[in-house]
Amino acid sequence: MKKPAPAHAPRFSGRKKPKLSRDEKAQLTYRNLMLAAADIVGEFGYAATTIAKVTGAAGVAHGTFYNYFADRQELFDALLPYVGRQMTDRITDDLKEAGTGIEREITRFRSYCDYLKDNPGFYRVLYEAEVFAPKAHDEHIKRLSGGYCRVLKRAMQAGDISKMSDEKLLATVSILLGARAYIAMQYKSSGGIPQMAIQAYSDLMRDGLFR
Repeated sequence: MKKPAPAHAPRFSGRKKPKLSRDEKAQLTYRNLMLAAADIVGEFGYAATTIAKVTGAAGVAHGTFYNYFADRQELFDALLPYVGRQMTDRITDDLKEAGTGIEREITRFRSYCDYLKDNPGFYRVLYEAEVFAPKAHDEHIKRLSGGYCRVLKRAMQAGDISKMSDEKLLATVSILLGARAYIAMQYKSSGGIPQMAIQAYSDLMRDGLFR
């Protein structure tokens, strides 16, 4: 006589996991290729990144690469915009619980620092792109600057910061992005941006732009 299964034994419904559609498989493969490229470029640089290394790390056949990219340069041109959107998406998510005005700016900077800690290769993907993928670099900077300008315009409308011309606003955004860039450069080998640096940025914003 067959013994009954113990009470704690898992029960199976007999249902199979739904298979991914062709589009879903394609999106997953593309994501794996991009994440693999980001890891390899972040560690070794663009020059040392080969198609074979990327497909090997992504776990796909070498020929599969050409279903998505014509060559290595096309991959490089897509890489920074892809990881750049990951970064800004994370910042946007973190801002959902932030307050207004200065608190949002500090949260924005802290989220950027946290992203760099979790994705240390981003720094190299970004700054080597100026040489190896200049169009992608320009696209990324323009997208960041444009988004930041819109954020500060909303802060002006809310009375959180003083009103300024579009020209001064763009210059201010460039200064803020430059501050982030050089802080990242200063601490890129330390495993994370220390709280002291975040506090220094916060004090500058609180006593300067948002005073």
